[in-house]
Amino acid sequence: MTANPLAQQTSEQDVLELTWEVFGELCRALAVKVARDYDPDIILGIARAGAIPGAVVASFLRKDFFSMTITRRAGGEVVRERPLILSAAPKEAAGKRVLIVDEICTTGETLRMALAAVRHAGAVEIRTATSFVKVGGYKPDYYAIETENMVIFPWDRQVVSEEGEIVTNPQYEGLI
Repeated sequence: MTANPLAQQTSEQDVLELTWEVFGELCRALAVKVARDYDPDIILGIARAGAIPGAVVASFLRKDFFSMTITRRAGGEVVRERPLILSAAPKEAAGKRVLIVDEICTTGETLRMALAAVRHAGAVEIRTATSFVKVGGYKPDYYAIETENMVIFPWDRQVVSEEGEIVTNPQYEGLI
C-alpha cells in the first residue's frame, strides 16, 4: 500500500476540518461583509465546490443564483495545472453587478478566469468572494478567513464508495 501523497504534503501543515454549522456561519459572515459594501444583482458560484457557498450567500442576500463550471479535474482526479472553463458565464450577467463566489482561493487563477468570462458576458461591475483565502495568495474582494491550513470542507470529508457506502474521502486518509 502506498502512502497518501496529500498526507505527505501536509505533514507540517495544520488541517482545518469544517462542520456544516461552521461553514454556514462563514457564509453568513461573508454575506454580511459583501452587503456592507456592495449590492450585486446576481451571485455566480464557481462549480463544483464554489456553487455551495455561492448559493448560501445568494440566499442570505436574497439574490438570484447562477453557476459556471471551471475545473482542474477529470474523472474526479486533479489532472490539469491550469483550470479549464467547462461552461460559460450566464447570459443573465449582461448589464448586471455580479458577485463571483468560490470556496477557496490560493493562486487566483480560477477567479481570474471567471472574471474574464463574466466581463465578456457584459457585466457592468464584478467583485469576487471566497470562504477562505490562503496566506500569501491572491486576494478576492471579500473573504471570510485567511489561513495557512489545509481546509477540509464538510461536503468533501465523506464520499460515496464504489460499493455505495459513505466513507471518509480516501484523499484525506491519515489526515482526519
